[in-house]
Amino acid sequence: MRTTYRMRAGRFLGILAAGLIILGVAAIVWAFGLPDVVVSVFLTLGGLVVLGGLWILVWPPVVAKLRDRDIEVRGVRTTWTDITQVGRVETTHGEAIVLRTKQRDHTVLLPVGWLPPGRATQLETALRDRLNAAHGYTIWDGTAPDDDDRAE
Repeated sequence: MRTTYRMRAGRFLGILAAGLIILGVAAIVWAFGLPDVVVSVFLTLGGLVVLGGLWILVWPPVVAKLRDRDIEVRGVRTTWTDITQVGRVETTHGEAIVLRTKQRDHTVLLPVGWLPPGRATQLETALRDRLNAAHGYTIWDGTAPDDDDRAE
């Protein structure tokens, strides 16, 4: 099973706004009576930027893909058995979810501000659940084991 987490779409409204500004410049250039080639260049450029802005608002970039055997964060794959810890840290860019691995210099950060509201805690819970499953851990429900459930 694969779960995909995407960036917050609102981060990319500036691209759409820039395209609309370029289209506005095309209208001003047309109103001043500049050659049609100049107007068509601004119209084409503005239209392409608006289309790109709409595209990225509908399908924001992928931040993380959680699979059964590994996790892919911004294009870098790491197996669940290589991850030792999931937590939150404060960075210079705000709060981030951190994945600590067995390799000393291979810590993966996921800035919380990149995710839509409410998805950060959902991602953190999913990360811990998959990490526990990969290492064979279960959550103890507080009950005593049965007599036939012997330690290995």
